[in-house]
Amino acid sequence: MKKIYHLSTCDTCKRILKELQPLDGVTLQDIKTEAITVEQLEQMEKLAGSYESLFSKRARLYREMGLHEKQSSEAELKDLILNHYTFLKRPVIIINDQIFVGNSKKVVEAAKQALHH
Repeated sequence: MKKIYHLSTCDTCKRILKELQPLDGVTLQDIKTEAITVEQLEQMEKLAGSYESLFSKRARLYREMGLHEKQSSEAELKDLILNHYTFLKRPVIIINDQIFVGNSKKVVEAAKQALHH
């Protein structure tokens, strides 16, 4: 399975998708128009090892909701991601049984290598 969870309105996601071309056989899911299911999130967590590694602390809502002032449990992080797409660190790239989360140069480069080999 090759899948990329992204946000079509996010310039960083757009840049990364362009960088990863060609995307032959890759399913794209815009998490704003097609919400992440519980099953999809649980699969991501299984590959990533925790919900915390999938959680974006850069989201504006993170500060607005006062989440930066408390320690959230894995269950709370899971619920937050499911309830609002902005809390998913983007993009999430799944290639077979490998997962690449976020937009750091290192992560994007590793995803590119896995995608084209």
